[in-house]
Amino acid sequence: MSRIGKMPIPIPQGVQVEKKGSVITVKGQHGVLEQKIHSDMDVTVEEGKVLVKRPGDGRFHRALHGLTRTLINNMISGVRTGYEKTLEIVGVGFRAELKGKTLVLQIGFSHPIYFVPPDGITLVVPNPNRVTVKGIDRQLVGQVAAKIRFFRPPESYKGKGIRYEGEYVRKKAGKATA
Repeated sequence: MSRIGKMPIPIPQGVQVEKKGSVITVKGQHGVLEQKIHSDMDVTVEEGKVLVKRPGDGRFHRALHGLTRTLINNMISGVRTGYEKTLEIVGVGFRAELKGKTLVLQIGFSHPIYFVPPDGITLVVPNPNRVTVKGIDRQLVGQVAAKIRFFRPPESYKGKGIRYEGEYVRKKAGKATA
């Protein structure tokens, strides 16, 4: 039995979980999330907890068991507290600013990069070298942060570029002079 999959998911105060067919809907103070789950997984919503069970011990069902439980748990914690990822911009003259909802990045190209976030994502620029991506959908927050980082990933000689907060960039030694 999956150690993660067999754990019940507690439903905190102020969060509602509903199951209709193979769609799980979670409502909380920050918003509403829906997730279509595999029809083989048996999800039951009891008083104060959600249980996920699998029909058999096949490899496919074992893989889905923990995944389904984790997706539901992420939805519950997302509508309750939300998720955020912080990006650091490192480099001389590299900066970010917010114009309305659009993120404008000056990251060493001859032109600025304009990025409009999808619905459900909020971008915050507390200072020109930091961008915070906030939202209730964990997968979407990570995807948007990765997309922003992709514009200029950190290079390995000087470390310039966009990196996650706390990310360690291993630097290479430069060309040896004779």
